[in-house]
Amino acid sequence: MADAGTRGAVTLHSLPLFVRLVGRPVILLGSGEPADAKRRLLKRAGAVIVGEEAAAALAVIAIEDEGEALAAVARLKARGLLVNAVDRPDHCDFTTPAIVDRAPVLIAIGTGGVSAGLAAALRQRLEALLPAGLGALADRLQAARPALRRRYPDGGERRRALGAAMAAGGALDPLVGEGDVERWLAADQARATGHVRIVLTSTDPDDLTLRQARALANADRVLHHPGVPAAILDRARADAAREPWCPDTASDGLTVELVMA
Repeated sequence: MADAGTRGAVTLHSLPLFVRLVGRPVILLGSGEPADAKRRLLKRAGAVIVGEEAAAALAVIAIEDEGEALAAVARLKARGLLVNAVDRPDHCDFTTPAIVDRAPVLIAIGTGGVSAGLAAALRQRLEALLPAGLGALADRLQAARPALRRRYPDGGERRRALGAAMAAGGALDPLVGEGDVERWLAADQARATGHVRIVLTSTDPDDLTLRQARALANADRVLHHPGVPAAILDRARADAAREPWCPDTASDGLTVELVMA
């Protein structure tokens, strides 16, 4: 049963998820190039492709005939499977995005199934923008986790330090190169905490300055005055506390106060 408190609060068309499919069965129905493309994608992820009668949690339907395709959708959904129906976004429980692969970094671009061409165009632009060494930077950051925890025991401080290092022009800017994580750790200084007050002149999140967007991305808590739209609050981290503003409040970490001009 749906939580009544969440009704009307949906702001995401779909929730992006990265699913590990190695060794897991996925039903694939159909033939021709659309089915072949899905087969190649599923095999890249290590899925075991099976027929309709097999037990599975996911199904991909790439059947050209409309009647046959919708009948298959109905049968599989009745069994409780999540279904992707190629070129039929209104009947999809999930869609498969365009992918930029810089393993272990994966970037997925989705349009809710409404425009595969747009997703492909965005992927091509990102392919040219993102350096080949992006995956190596991710591996170095993973290897440096113990040292990072020793250097920054507090999670909020650690997050802010990494955010500053990976900002445009920072020591670990992911759009520049692989980055020397060990050198950065040896030279970096602790980041200050405190209270940042942002006076918003627009309800459009795209009008946030780079400094304002960075403060929201690093905030541990967001205090919002009346009139601040959800679209602005959504630019903060998902795990940052969001509270209506009240005077004389204090907290550890970085607090961002939002007020409309």
